[in-house]
Amino acid sequence: MDQDLRIGAATREGTGGPLADATATYRSALTGRTAVAVVDGMGHGEDVVRLAPLLAETAVRVGAVRGGLAGLLSAGLLLADPGHPDAVGVLAVTRSDGSGAELVWAGDCRAWRWDGAVLQQLTTDHNLAAYLGRAAGAEVPVHALADFVGVTLGSAVPATVPFVSVPAGDRLVLTSDGVHDQVKAEVLERLVREHADPQALAEVLVAAAEPGADGCRDDATAVVLDLVQPSAER
Repeated sequence: MDQDLRIGAATREGTGGPLADATATYRSALTGRTAVAVVDGMGHGEDVVRLAPLLAETAVRVGAVRGGLAGLLSAGLLLADPGHPDAVGVLAVTRSDGSGAELVWAGDCRAWRWDGAVLQQLTTDHNLAAYLGRAAGAEVPVHALADFVGVTLGSAVPATVPFVSVPAGDRLVLTSDGVHDQVKAEVLERLVREHADPQALAEVLVAAAEPGADGCRDDATAVVLDLVQPSAER
């Protein structure tokens, strides 16, 4: 069964060098499923800049046919040769019956659910700051610890890839850390609340990213996916 979708995507190059974020969308004619991905390459070297779009495209093309886990791990195979740069990513794949989507990720890209009232973070960052924060029961003040990523696309295995089910009728927002680390939480929620059009929301999210204390601004990418509730006639 096909699913009605409204999708918006935007990306903005940071100040650190060539763009190493990427996004991709693919709908399978075989399964009727749509996959969307955000990938954040580590660093800005020539190799990772070239690989990031390939990783996103691999994730969505495999994911739309074989499911989210297969899509994410297949993208990771492109990083299996030692010496290659690594990356992180988040992948959402709709269900063919229109009942929502499945969500998988590796690293610190995030997914958010908007139900029209509350913005809920669905993912947990795979980095040292998040691990210590959960252990301490409070936010860890050392921001630099966020750079130590424990699970990446290149290192992910089935046991380290979390899975979240997202119901139909909600809005799903995927972001790279250039958005959620450089846009205040209250600003992010306000923008989601104020913008009904997915493309407009994606664009304002990446535009809202501000430089850090060092004056640097990371690549910023956002994808907005509206999971429309299937009608009874379908």
